[in-house]
Amino acid sequence: MKEEQTDNRKKAVKPNENKPKFNFYWIYGLLAVVFFGLQLLSWDTGSESINKGDLLRMLKDKEIEKIDLVNRESAEIYLTPDARKKYFPKETGNSLTENMGAANPDYTFTIGSVEGFEQDIRTAQEGNDKPIYINNVNRRNWGGEILGWILPIALLIGVWFFIMRMMSRGGGGAGGQIFNIGKSKAQLFDKNTNVNVTFKDVAGLEEAKVEIMEIVDFLRQPDKYTKLGGKIPKGVLLVGPPGTGKTLLAKSVAGEAHVPFFSISGSDFVEMFVGVGASRVRDLFKQAKEKSPCIIFIDEVDAIGRARGKNPATGANDERENTLNQLLTEMDGFGTNSGVIVLAATNRADILDRALMRAGRFDRQIYVELPDLEGRKEIFEVHMRPLKLDPSVDKDFLAKQTPGFSGADIANVCNEAALIAARSGTKESIGKQDFMDAIDRIIGGLEKKNKIISPSEKKVVAFHEAGHAAVSWLSRYAHPLVKVTIIPRGKSLGAAWYLPEERQITTYEQMFDEMTAALGGRAAEQVIFGKISTGALNDLEKVTKQAYAMVTYYGLSKKIGNVSFYDSTGQQEYAFNKPFSEKTSEIIDNEISDLVESAYKNAIKILSEHKEGLTLLAEKLLEKEVIFGEDLELIFGKRPWPVEEMPQRPKAKTTGEVTTETAVAADGTSTEKAETEPIAKSKPAVEPKEEV
Repeated sequence: MKEEQTDNRKKAVKPNENKPKFNFYWIYGLLAVVFFGLQLLSWDTGSESINKGDLLRMLKDKEIEKIDLVNRESAEIYLTPDARKKYFPKETGNSLTENMGAANPDYTFTIGSVEGFEQDIRTAQEGNDKPIYINNVNRRNWGGEILGWILPIALLIGVWFFIMRMMSRGGGGAGGQIFNIGKSKAQLFDKNTNVNVTFKDVAGLEEAKVEIMEIVDFLRQPDKYTKLGGKIPKGVLLVGPPGTGKTLLAKSVAGEAHVPFFSISGSDFVEMFVGVGASRVRDLFKQAKEKSPCIIFIDEVDAIGRARGKNPATGANDERENTLNQLLTEMDGFGTNSGVIVLAATNRADILDRALMRAGRFDRQIYVELPDLEGRKEIFEVHMRPLKLDPSVDKDFLAKQTPGFSGADIANVCNEAALIAARSGTKESIGKQDFMDAIDRIIGGLEKKNKIISPSEKKVVAFHEAGHAAVSWLSRYAHPLVKVTIIPRGKSLGAAWYLPEERQITTYEQMFDEMTAALGGRAAEQVIFGKISTGALNDLEKVTKQAYAMVTYYGLSKKIGNVSFYDSTGQQEYAFNKPFSEKTSEIIDNEISDLVESAYKNAIKILSEHKEGLTLLAEKLLEKEVIFGEDLELIFGKRPWPVEEMPQRPKAKTTGEVTTETAVAADGTSTEKAETEPIAKSKPAVEPKEEV
């Protein structure tokens, strides 16, 4: 209550806090208008112009008292008092004699040639006893001359200001001004900033949330950890595939932490000007030290943290490397950053500089992986909160149908389901089928029912997809089939949906059966038609990559042996030579070819033994265009192999205690951190068939 009262007093003391700031550009504009107005007033004399005939007639009638030739460009005509009364009867007291020469000329005349004008004046006054002589007058328009000098210079300066402002705009804050281009563009979130994302909005990342909550607790209660001699970690790195919620986790920290939170992207440091990146790093940490304890969040830190000296296009002065050097110095240099924790996120931790990854800079690395079954269920619950759902929607079922989906993918599924339900115009809620259509839409693309396909091609596609379905159903370790369709989606003419098992390790037999199922489409074409087509392009690409991984990464080849050429550090991509000899390269090629051909022969053998069932399945597919696992069960019977159930994931502790997961490595030893596989878990296998 006391804090609320003090906040109310502060708001009462500053009633004009929300008023817009005065803009000095209004003063510049007002001065320009006044200056141009004075110039226009000085040019306008208020006199009427006269034609040449009237001028010569007035000279003959002796009605002109004086003629002034101004700057040899125009003539000012002054009339006698009697002529003035004649031509201007309504005006009084404006003559030259009455105003002591201060009156404006009565008429003006623009001349072309000075000599011709003087000759005409002399000719018109022949016979006059008192001729009028022309007075040459030189006048200088100081305002116009000054404007002629100032205007081009002011225009150049204004264009320069505009260009520099456009180049430095986009970061907000002090970085948007031309003279503050070296200032940090970080966005500050503190107690006065309303951040709506909290830890309740982050689902499926229980272990990561525990560590992040501990970091926040470090800043709230530092004595709890330092009284035993411990030190607060200086940096935390969030590592994981795209869409897993790294940035969302950082947003929740900004919403939960009661300390200042600076948020910036890695690309905001680097500009085209030399030294700007390092200057912004210095300014960022300077602001952070002034507001410590606080948190600095750098999103996509690989934009400036890439390993130094690996860029072949680097010149004599690499701005990105200078920025990284300054960041390394600020994080753990001679200066002290007590109370400042750097939180960074990247999905390319393998390319980061080793100096950035060492202890003392990023002390902790939090792996934000793709969610498991329980995690996907929790994510669905979060994204379904604002949706109007039908009672038939089952979150457990949807979680099982989306293995390999990230948090961003699940959010997209929920949004697509809402759009599909709204597109009908008659539904009041989102049903189960809307979610299934959304999953199909995201995985396979939009249906193209109007695509023209000849009957012969449609038959080939039907047997191709039936071959995939039959081989996967009749292979023990292949992924179970969900449904098969010959309705074109995206670039594919047909597709098969599988439900992969959520494995942590994979055996040779499992990978071999997956390759056999992937080649089932081409094998079916060979068994039924005696010839093959180009429709297996996607299958061949997938099988080739999988065979290469089995031979060169996982050591599943007898001839190559227990050797892996996989480089988890990411340094191999900069190497000039392969990590194996030419002889070994030939053996690898032969092993890959033998492995693929062996899987292809196995698929042909399976389909030859069940040719009748394959034909029935293809005919049903031609009739219905979409078939499900139940249809395969009617034709081939139930699969004789039991389906392993995934164990339930225990709930992580969120009471501030650190929870660790003990992983079992492939050799049976217990480790605190299990190395991730080189090939990440994929989404439900969709096999598009393209006609090349």
